[in-house]
Amino acid sequence: MIAGLILCATLTAVDGDTVKCDGQNMRLLGEGVPFVSGIDTPEIGSHAKCPKERKLALIAKGRLKELLAEKGLRVIFSGEVDRTPSHRPLVNIYRPNGEEIGKKLLREGFARTCSQRRRNDWCD
Repeated sequence: MIAGLILCATLTAVDGDTVKCDGQNMRLLGEGVPFVSGIDTPEIGSHAKCPKERKLALIAKGRLKELLAEKGLRVIFSGEVDRTPSHRPLVNIYRPNGEEIGKKLLREGFARTCSQRRRNDWCD
């Protein structure tokens, strides 16, 4: 696959670090390096390990939804897909001012840096 701009007629939040572009799920990279770094947000619904994680997941999804409502967003495909069975494209989403949405979620505390060695614990 070739990296580059993705055009989305619709762009919605699935959870705090996954978006749906015209029906296809895509994972936010947050300007990280594919399979080395990126962002992680709490799991939603039955994937959550505790009620606290479920609640944090809804808050993170709500914040991402607010950011996706902004006009003039640019979705950039990194050229890589994640290692899940669905092979979600890894993307960065930029606001009109050039700010990357995943990095904004990190700064605001809705996301944490993703590590391949250890899963984030949202229940502590």
